[in-house]
Amino acid sequence: MTVWRALALMAAMGAGTTAIAQSGQAPIKQSPMRPVVRYANLRAAIYIAVKDARALADRTTFDRQFARAASQLHFDKVYIEAYRDHEFATAEELERVKGYFREKGIATAGGITLAAGGKNGQFGTFDYEDADDRAECERASRLAARHFDEVILDDFFFYTSKSDANIAAKGKRSWTQYRLDSMRKVARDLVIRPAKAENARVRMIIKYPNWYEHFQGLGYDLDQNAQAFDGIYAGTETRDPTLTDQFLQQYESYSIIRYYENIRPGGNGGGWVDIASIRSVDRYAEQLWDTFWAKAPEVTLFNWRPMSEDAPAIAGDRPWSSDWTSFDWDSELARWRSGGTPGTPGWGRAAGLALERIDPILGALGKPVGVASYKPYQSSGEDFLHNYFGTMGVPVELSPRYPDTADTVLLTEAAAVDPAIIEKIKGSLRRGADVVVTSGLVKALSGHGFADLAEWNPTGNTVSVSNYIQGFGAGNGTPLVDASDPRPVLIPDIRFYTNDSWMLVRAYAGAKGYPMLLMNHYSKGTLYMVTVPENPADLYALPQPVLTQLRSVLARHAPVLLDAPAEVALFTYDNGTFVIENYRDTAVTIRVGVTGAARLQEIGGPTLLTAAGEITGAMGDSRPAFALSIPAHSFRAFGRGVASAN
Repeated sequence: MTVWRALALMAAMGAGTTAIAQSGQAPIKQSPMRPVVRYANLRAAIYIAVKDARALADRTTFDRQFARAASQLHFDKVYIEAYRDHEFATAEELERVKGYFREKGIATAGGITLAAGGKNGQFGTFDYEDADDRAECERASRLAARHFDEVILDDFFFYTSKSDANIAAKGKRSWTQYRLDSMRKVARDLVIRPAKAENARVRMIIKYPNWYEHFQGLGYDLDQNAQAFDGIYAGTETRDPTLTDQFLQQYESYSIIRYYENIRPGGNGGGWVDIASIRSVDRYAEQLWDTFWAKAPEVTLFNWRPMSEDAPAIAGDRPWSSDWTSFDWDSELARWRSGGTPGTPGWGRAAGLALERIDPILGALGKPVGVASYKPYQSSGEDFLHNYFGTMGVPVELSPRYPDTADTVLLTEAAAVDPAIIEKIKGSLRRGADVVVTSGLVKALSGHGFADLAEWNPTGNTVSVSNYIQGFGAGNGTPLVDASDPRPVLIPDIRFYTNDSWMLVRAYAGAKGYPMLLMNHYSKGTLYMVTVPENPADLYALPQPVLTQLRSVLARHAPVLLDAPAEVALFTYDNGTFVIENYRDTAVTIRVGVTGAARLQEIGGPTLLTAAGEITGAMGDSRPAFALSIPAHSFRAFGRGVASAN
């Protein structure tokens, strides 16, 4: 039996139960008919949309659907929706359904979705200048608060209307400012105050969706409203990174939790994942895993219908299905059939299997840490670039506050909205920190004080490159190539003064070189620039040696450095543990450099790795290297001297 197969069986058959026994909790007695285990290190909830909530008021329907859902995953809580798209549940329906779940030992909370239908797939929102819409919003808030001590707003609390009344009310303000001003008043006057008037104990939670770069343009406020509500929640449904219209990268399921946690420390209730736009069931599991790698306290599964209906989960096209992976769906299907369970496992079982797989590991992980990066409130620029960095193997800790004590600071174009950003960068450099800026930020600050740091000047030209060299100073450089065919990448041309600044990594086309990684000393610190391709997704097209050199600067003060192709993510923790996750459709063999480590113990597994060789960074620093392989759509977790998951 291979190590991977042994780990698969442990995860599927006993890992969760072992974790429970060691944590002192009583395990659920299992049979092949009920492969569900209670979790030791995470919580799961299910959201019930209003139509399903109303249907569950029928006891026969409730018993049938609850049995199906509970046979596939363990869940601790449900959110029972009182309103959506002009449809209200009745008081009797809400109380009846709430009572049924409480009989089963399931905690209950309320939900409302302040949506107004829409056309052709485009979302419709309330017109908050319209008296009827304002009254309906307040009625929904009062209804939910009357029946629950906790109420979550699904993520339609934004504003798209441009009616004549909106145009008149906007006046000379920008649409962004008008909508921010309006939604702050709506939150206070139509949601929070009416709810508190009905139920002084109620906690009103605002769930923010996944498209955070564009929030301000539609009135979604991560600044004042995130503090006005009793708590916040994060949409971690990144879905498919190329199929969906927002092109959200996989790493965002992790980074958005970290960002919201830094916006409201201790007030971010969890992540929210749905089953939309899934081409393979593994992508669903990855979203759940990444939510919990970020140490979210809870995940909410949207929604009740796919968790409880008889329809099977869609496995999708999975060329890797014959190999064992961290999410071994084919083995689960075989186990389901061998137990004589009628039907086929659905999305509830897919969620249950994914959560059972990581639960024993979560207990060994510390607090997430990463490269400190600053994204001010109501900012945009190089949209979602932090997630591209994360998906190419750089752990990022995103915050709305400038990290003025960090040893390494990563700044993208979004930081340009801060009028004091140049002085803040100077402060970090005077302390001796490394500050890494993107070419987008250099362009945004050109003519606005950046030349006082370094005379780096965007020419406005772009160039197609596919060859790269490392090294600077007198002498030859070292070509950075890999076995794959080089892909042309379009990059901006940044002009600098030779010998004042140095190209640590340079791209070249013909007989001309261009900076990919540029360095300049300032006071006690060092200023770096990463050139971002015109299409940020082309970061994934850079050869692995180039990516490793870029990572080495960002991770110069971090204990772990990844030497891997793009679409392999690294999650690091303050107790020295780390997780490496492969989002690719094929297995990868990689190296990981860990400062001061001679060996690594796999968390929850028998593997003990010994260092062999070193990884040397762009600044000449090196660290012991460990070689390992990771199957497609899988993860491995390690720590120094960690013997078990609990």
